[in-house]
Amino acid sequence: MKNLNAQDHKTLVLWAADCAEHVLPLFEQAHPDDHRPRMALEAGRAWVAGLMRVSAARAAAFASHAAARDSDSASARAAARAAGHAAATAHVASHARHAAAYAVSAAAVATERDWQMRRIPQHLQAVAFRPGLDLPQRDPS
Repeated sequence: MKNLNAQDHKTLVLWAADCAEHVLPLFEQAHPDDHRPRMALEAGRAWVAGLMRVSAARAAAFASHAAARDSDSASARAAARAAGHAAATAHVASHARHAAAYAVSAAAVATERDWQMRRIPQHLQAVAFRPGLDLPQRDPS
């Protein structure tokens, strides 16, 4: 992964949080009293705003992954993992691609990746998606 400037790193955190939040209702419907994934998204965004340290965002990410392990629903687990990776992006930018991948898995629809692609700056696509694996093939016409 290329070296990112601080603004690009923050952009990836916000994008990963948006991707995870897009599917978060799948977790919240299954577990309405478990707020750990929502708190992970808030932690990532708080880090971007300078209101939280990376260590606290990582702790929120771990808690979201624990929520995933506690769920018996595949879509809810994937949504919680998406939120965990979104928060972990504050620590390591490459977690953004995992947040996006888990969001796609949670949604289980092909249009999710297109939704994500419309929201990430083009110059960050290679960071957010694995070239040749995650990037949708463009129609040459």
